[in-house]
Amino acid sequence: MQTSSTIIGLIARDLNIAARQVAATVRLLDDGATVPFISRYRKEATGSLNEVEVAEIKLRLDGYQVIADRKETILNTIRELEKLTPELEHKIAECWDKTELEDLYLPYKPKRKTRAEVARQAGLEPLARQIMAQNPVRLEQLAMRYVTDKVADTEAALQGARDIIAEWVSEDRRTRNLVRNQFERFGRVTCRVVKGKEEEAANYRNYFDWDIPLQKMASHQYLAIRRGEAAGLLRVDIAPDAERTIAQMERVYVRGVGDCQRQVSMAVGDSYKRLLKPSIETEISAQAKEKADTEAIRVFADNARQLLMAPPLGAKRILGIDPGFRTGCKVVCIDEFGNLVHNENIYPHPPHNKTAQASATIAHLVEAYKIEAIAIGNGTAGRETEQFVQHIRFNSPIQVFSVSENGASVYSASKVARDEFPDYDVTVRGAVSIARRLADPLAELVKIDPKSIGVGQYQHDVDQKRLGESLTATVESVVNRVGVDLNTASCHLLTYISGLGPQLAQNIVQYRTEHGRFRNRTTLLQVPKLGTKTYQQAAGFLRVSGGDEPLDNTAVHPESYHVVRQMAKDAGVAVADLLQDEAVRKAVDLKRYVSPEVGMPTLSDIMDELEKPGRDPRNQIEVFEFDASVKTLEDLKIGMVLPGIVTNVTAFGAFVDVGVHEDGLVHISQMADKYISSPSEVVSVHQHVQVKVIEVDLARKRISLSMKGL
Repeated sequence: MQTSSTIIGLIARDLNIAARQVAATVRLLDDGATVPFISRYRKEATGSLNEVEVAEIKLRLDGYQVIADRKETILNTIRELEKLTPELEHKIAECWDKTELEDLYLPYKPKRKTRAEVARQAGLEPLARQIMAQNPVRLEQLAMRYVTDKVADTEAALQGARDIIAEWVSEDRRTRNLVRNQFERFGRVTCRVVKGKEEEAANYRNYFDWDIPLQKMASHQYLAIRRGEAAGLLRVDIAPDAERTIAQMERVYVRGVGDCQRQVSMAVGDSYKRLLKPSIETEISAQAKEKADTEAIRVFADNARQLLMAPPLGAKRILGIDPGFRTGCKVVCIDEFGNLVHNENIYPHPPHNKTAQASATIAHLVEAYKIEAIAIGNGTAGRETEQFVQHIRFNSPIQVFSVSENGASVYSASKVARDEFPDYDVTVRGAVSIARRLADPLAELVKIDPKSIGVGQYQHDVDQKRLGESLTATVESVVNRVGVDLNTASCHLLTYISGLGPQLAQNIVQYRTEHGRFRNRTTLLQVPKLGTKTYQQAAGFLRVSGGDEPLDNTAVHPESYHVVRQMAKDAGVAVADLLQDEAVRKAVDLKRYVSPEVGMPTLSDIMDELEKPGRDPRNQIEVFEFDASVKTLEDLKIGMVLPGIVTNVTAFGAFVDVGVHEDGLVHISQMADKYISSPSEVVSVHQHVQVKVIEVDLARKRISLSMKGL
């Protein structure tokens, strides 16, 4: 591996970040610090790099390490072949581009039995070199010398020589870069439906006869056609104009006119069609896939972040309903801590129509369990159940919320749910999940595989490892940004806290069960296997409300408590007074507390936290109501303006729920009265919007919506 300073310099260049900032971040990462911890509590060291920048440094560091490992493998392979010259070794050592590195390695890469290799074994390489020299010769007589028991005649000799030349051409770095340039500048993506598959491929109708410049192809389009190709429904080709490309290659290799030149020209054409075109197309296709994956994963992560940051109702007693028609509605009641206290079924809808009995049951449960809000799943029978509940008369105001069911069935059948509710079936678990999602969406959604929460696009078509890593990082980012209550957080939620993991999270819960509530953060050091290093990483993200230390309910790190205590002492007040009294805080001169260990970035963060101890960074929840006159697709009329909730944001638009069980699409071209490059400039998941119906396709169950002018 190259010296770390080389990689640090490369990362600094790539990200346009000072090398000293990159070096400090890399040292912290190498020491086991997490991205949330570095970006939140090590601003002096990194020069206040934010979480995105720290994460990008980590990503680049991992990427360059992969290249470094690959270089070592390549050097060892060429060394074993005894073909490693000082010049080649220097080129490989200085190379940090994956494509260029593989080009350097290609001539030495172990090959299967190619046509060129067969020709070489037949002794035709000297003939290939003589032809390649393109000197005036009597080609027929020259070729005749190579006719042997392995070479039938002069034509076979010439063919073998052309095979060798074609391979030379295909392995030449300059030629590969020339062809790459043609692909990148002039390549076109063509797509055709497989004959006889027109009906089966109906969802890909837009791509039946498709031709677009590679440079103009959107990422979501590429993922769509590749899905169609994988299903055997579409044929996809990426290529520049062949004649133009071969002509460009001939200018490099063909010198003058003559018999040898004609052979070289034939070899160049063969090299492009048989070797270079498939090879570079595969390479360009992989790059397009990687680019498309990156964009799709970014959109998915952004949506997941917005969903995880959805406003919580808070610690309330909630009645949750998982709606249904034939099987009835599963009703659960949970207390303010999320514990299940009651469950039963009601049957207010057809075919049972026990509406009066169901109304009486709900009214009784609200009174008996002092219910403060009702959460109703938005799936089958969701709208009908919501309207049914809204007609019930309660003795006190009860807010009714529609809650997304995405992933609830995944949770209810998971090991996490079985461990939580071993004595209840999946319907009860699903209803509990709906109720808990209203109280705290983050705490509940972390129990579900992020790929199952119903946001993003083409999630099954992208690199699953990269998607998983991105979504895990997103969940960790949100959990640590929000912080968790050490005394109420589930084992699953604690897993995502900086420095912890499944085992330590389990140890914390076990310790809490055996010893009761944590009175302060310091007690964490008594948890088995939780050492000082882990404590340093995790403590600032864990909250203890109503404990021995007021600062434990803030994001102030314990390592900075001495600074706050000194501030309070200098002001002549207790720490609790400093938290409560704005006038006292405003009188604090932060410059007095700057030290080699604590700089202004940390001091500013401390003051921000003292102003809002224990405050949740998420927004306040709002009640949403659909248009009461619209319940089914058939109720929609062109021109209607309706309230809706954004359920998903993609690269090409946003999907909006208007209450008819099918989400409508607001295409990017219909999102604003001005040009926008991304739907995320206008909307986010869970946003409440006004939309106009511009098209309804009943046969395909598709709704087109617009936000222009609204």
